[in-house]
Amino acid sequence: MGPDFSQEIALGGRVAGVDEAGRGPLAGPVTAAAVVLDPARIPDGLNDSKKLTAERRVALLAELQGVAEIGIGWASVEEIDTINIRAASLLAMARALAALPTPPDHALIDGNALPDLPCAGTAVVKGDALCLSIAAASIVAKVSRDAAMVALAQQHPGYGWEQNAGYPTQAHLDALKRLGVSPAHRRSFRPVHNILWQA
Repeated sequence: MGPDFSQEIALGGRVAGVDEAGRGPLAGPVTAAAVVLDPARIPDGLNDSKKLTAERRVALLAELQGVAEIGIGWASVEEIDTINIRAASLLAMARALAALPTPPDHALIDGNALPDLPCAGTAVVKGDALCLSIAAASIVAKVSRDAAMVALAQQHPGYGWEQNAGYPTQAHLDALKRLGVSPAHRRSFRPVHNILWQA
């Protein structure tokens, strides 16, 4: 059983699903997306982005861009280090909602906390596996963030971000020890923090 549209239908009006990508990586921004689906034009195959291949996510994003309203929000490495990753994720979600062409009537937020909202909101734990609009947002956020990490990999080569998207893979951790900490690394994250304080 994949996600369905029942919560959105029950709420009525224009419902935005909101999700983020990039809480766990050691580098790069955290990215959030807000998506308002058109009930008459929902792409087939929407699911939690983690259950889809990279190619499928890219194809679904292209479909969504033609039939849905999309807003994308970011929180920078500096913001993550200043206010912590949880608060930065909520900030990115608020920015994604603000980036929608029109404020929604209700927002379904993946997780157990609500960001600052321009409308009513509901937190849905594991929402990307339950609600189609949150699943759509998870795809948009993931593809957008992956693309940003490929671009950052050009500026800071050697860490393998084009493959690992900044997550703490063994190759990334080995490169961190070998190359040191880049400006795009999150200094508040323990593996990065530990390297900075070893000197």
